[in-house]
Formats: sequence, structure tokens, C-alpha cells
Amino acid sequence: MNEKIIFFDGVCNLCNGFINFVFQYSNDPDLKVSSIQGETAKKYLSNEERKNLSTVIYYKNQKKYYQSTAVLHVLKDIGSIFIILYPLIIIPAFIRNYCYDLIAKNRYRLFGKKDHCRLPTPEERNRFLP
Repeated sequence: MNEKIIFFDGVCNLCNGFINFVFQYSNDPDLKVSSIQGETAKKYLSNEERKNLSTVIYYKNQKKYYQSTAVLHVLKDIGSIFIILYPLIIIPAFIRNYCYDLIAKNRYRLFGKKDHCRLPTPEERNRFLP
């Protein structure tokens, strides 16, 4: 099974911006998205993972990637020019995730927050999981 799902904080403007970016540059119909607050997350993520809204989780080939590692794997899978960022994976995760955490902890203050989880547009509907 070639499942690829990006789990994100559905009310975070930064996270939604990342999903917009993915939809703009990825033509892969197998690459799906779901909010961490959604029903699909209950099937794939533990209770602890669903409580942590400050990380992006990328589920691919029955493996989970978190934080900066998730973002780098998504960029690699999108391909195109963005694949040039994947070599950043050689930087130890604790260093990459320190930077990731700084942004994640301040994301609502810096980028804002929605009152409700994002709803897909008609064009996005086939790539959004509940």
C-alpha cells in the first residue's frame, strides 16, 4: 500500500499555508492530507500524537516522520526544485527540530489561527481525508 498522508494542525495558518504549497506544487494524487484533529488521524495516530498540534506528521509507506524530517520528506516527494532541500536531512534532527520548535511554539502569534479547521476547496476535496 502506497499511502502518503500529511497530518497538520487544521487551525494553524502556517500549517494551512504549507498544505496550500503542497497542493500548488504536487501533482501526486496519492499524496493526501488530514488535520490532526480529524477522523483519519484517529485511525493512524496515537492519542499522544493527536494531542501534539505543534508538529507535522508525514505517514508514508507505513512509517511516520515528524517535524523537520516530515517536511523534508514531503519536499522530496513533491520533487521539482524542492528536492534540493532534502540534503538538509544530514543535519542532526535535534538541530533541525530546535529551529522547527522555535517556529512551532510561536506559530499562532506569528501567523495567526483560524476558529475552525480548514475546509477543502472542490478541487482539493479528493486529496483531503476527513
